Amino acid sequence: MRNGEGGNRFVIPALILLSFVTIYPIIYVFYLSIHRKLLIFDISRFVGFENYLFLLKDDRFWNALKNTAYFTGVSVSLELLFGLYIALLLNMSFRLKGLIRAIVLIPWAIPTVVSARMWEWIYNTDFGILNYIVGTKINWLGSPFWAMNAAVFMDVWKTTPFVAILLMAGLQVIPRELYQAARVDGAGNWATFRRITLPLLKPVILVVLIFRTLDAFRVFDAIYVLTGGGPANTTETLSIYAYKVLFQTLQFGYGSTLSVIVFLCIGCISIFYIRILSRGMNRRSRSK
Repeated sequence: MRNGEGGNRFVIPALILLSFVTIYPIIYVFYLSIHRKLLIFDISRFVGFENYLFLLKDDRFWNALKNTAYFTGVSVSLELLFGLYIALLLNMSFRLKGLIRAIVLIPWAIPTVVSARMWEWIYNTDFGILNYIVGTKINWLGSPFWAMNAAVFMDVWKTTPFVAILLMAGLQVIPRELYQAARVDGAGNWATFRRITLPLLKPVILVVLIFRTLDAFRVFDAIYVLTGGGPANTTETLSIYAYKVLFQTLQFGYGSTLSVIVFLCIGCISIFYIRILSRGMNRRSRSK
């Protein structure tokens, strides 16, 4: 018996199980999305793509998509920027480096719901410590402008350590000889960062972007606990909107349509990043 045939026996059951728990739900959600299904009125009938056509005219959907895009773009950009800065600092040699790394990871180790509840108190208009520190009385979670930015800030606080740790792992595999050679050639810190660190860190940065963009686009628990999607739906993301339609109004058909759209958006983002990553890897393999 060839080795490949023996291996297939072990892989096929796992593939069948994975197909059942991943592909079947996707197919069933699509099936629901082309039906009008209201549990409270016991309505269930085939409507084709009517839900999708309604979605194109749904202002609340476009508002949720805009909120999701803003949250994803701003939070991921800030996390990458701060994470890279922290990673560069933690990659230096100094005393108690292990302890500092452990402290930096604390926000990421706290469960998201606990973090959101904690920040809800920090943002409290009357008793929150943030207003006490800045010496003003801003309604952080009641103002349409501040509420979304408050959610972004909370996410940046929580997730930047995760980004920093991943980037630091990438920094540690860059050969030290390259930095020594650059120093001998008289290269400054900025030139060394731009010509050595950044190009060699690019694959790790792309992996970080994949993880964080997908997570941020699917954000639910952090914003739902912090603001519930308010005020006036100004922090309502696609996941929160889909949840409300599915489990608060019990419109399983239209809620499934929203879920399919979220799935398609995440699929497109994944393909975009994977193509960039694959192109970079192919370029490096050709240059060897």
